Amino acid sequence: MNSNEQIKVAVVYDTINMDEHRQKMVDSVYDVLSKHYEVQKLPFGENFMSSVKKFDAIFNLSTAHNQIHVPAILELYGIPYTGSGPLAHALCIDKSVTKAVLKDYGIPTPEYVLVPQGCEAPEINFHPAIVKPVRQGSAKGIEQDSVVNDLVHLKKAVNRIHEDFGEPALVERFIDGVELSVGILNNEILPILEIDFSTLPEELEKFYSFRVKTFYGDQTNYICPARISGEMKEKIEKFALKAFNSLGLKNYARMDLRVQGNDIFFLEVNSLPMLTPDYSDIVKMASAAGYSYEDLILKIMRGTLDAVNL
Repeated sequence: MNSNEQIKVAVVYDTINMDEHRQKMVDSVYDVLSKHYEVQKLPFGENFMSSVKKFDAIFNLSTAHNQIHVPAILELYGIPYTGSGPLAHALCIDKSVTKAVLKDYGIPTPEYVLVPQGCEAPEINFHPAIVKPVRQGSAKGIEQDSVVNDLVHLKKAVNRIHEDFGEPALVERFIDGVELSVGILNNEILPILEIDFSTLPEELEKFYSFRVKTFYGDQTNYICPARISGEMKEKIEKFALKAFNSLGLKNYARMDLRVQGNDIFFLEVNSLPMLTPDYSDIVKMASAAGYSYEDLILKIMRGTLDAVNL
């Protein structure tokens, strides 16, 4: 193809759980791409498999229940798309599987146990612990009472996860340290983001609970680059790249971790982080690297197209 304008791109998104942040993301990505390509918005629905065939490439924003389905269909049709493939998403959607892969490759992650639905929380030998649903994103299910110090509260938190989400509960040692996030864009490590909760109201939990992430972002202090030593930065970057490759990720991703003293603990890997302007963590990192929002979106798109010589 001779020019970008001849390349037909679909911005694929979910209609389920479409909140204001996701709507803004879809609209913003569309606005950027429409300056450079022939672009349409394409919801993932019953006509998706027939509609998607007319496009040359896909900017995939399907971050909910269809995170695995969309790339799997696109693989079947041989249509290039942004983000990682279905296997990488499957590994990252289940936090216990992610942690198993990280541990196997020597990437530090807190000790944990998985409590299947219908089972009672066992005695654990690490406290405090944090209890999470194993397959939810955006801090869903993480509340003030998710951090526990005894068996009574552990059982209560596990039961809540089972009842509210109908899935296993991940019980993980809670790391009381500095919260960081690291983003990777086409194998480039972006400036590491520090998330400082000290500016939140005193009664709020000082970790990324659902209400902190959703309702108190404007009162949370985001520092990028993070206030860490050069040695710590190098260690985190080395582990992040190793995790990226070990999980089979591509194009872009974001990883959450905590640092306690000189120890690094990777918590979760987001294989398809949200790209909402002025909101999403990876957008903040890109800005610190000197990239505008348009730069970020075009780098993601270009990374995909270059891989297939489009």
